[in-house]
Amino acid sequence: MAESNASSRRRSGKGLTATEAIQRVRRELPELLGHPVESVLGVERGEDGDWQVTVQVVELARIPNSTDVLGAYEVSLDGDGELSGYRRRRRYTRGQADDD
Repeated sequence: MAESNASSRRRSGKGLTATEAIQRVRRELPELLGHPVESVLGVERGEDGDWQVTVQVVELARIPNSTDVLGAYEVSLDGDGELSGYRRRRRYTRGQADDD
């Protein structure tokens, strides 16, 4: 039986891919927060093999949806893909422009 690419990567020391890190966050963060992940804002791999995934979460759905309250969350995964922490970096309404 052939082994999966993901398990062979982990055995060879390459760890999780960006796609796998995102999938893990999309699956696990809503269980912790009780709110759905709407979109992925960014993903970055650290030198130590850990992942930082930034996602947008609908914290309060409103009508019209342009007034929804959203949160930008930074989620940390260790090299094995285990969620090691998260924090809300920003809270804003959907219609609000960035301050950059």
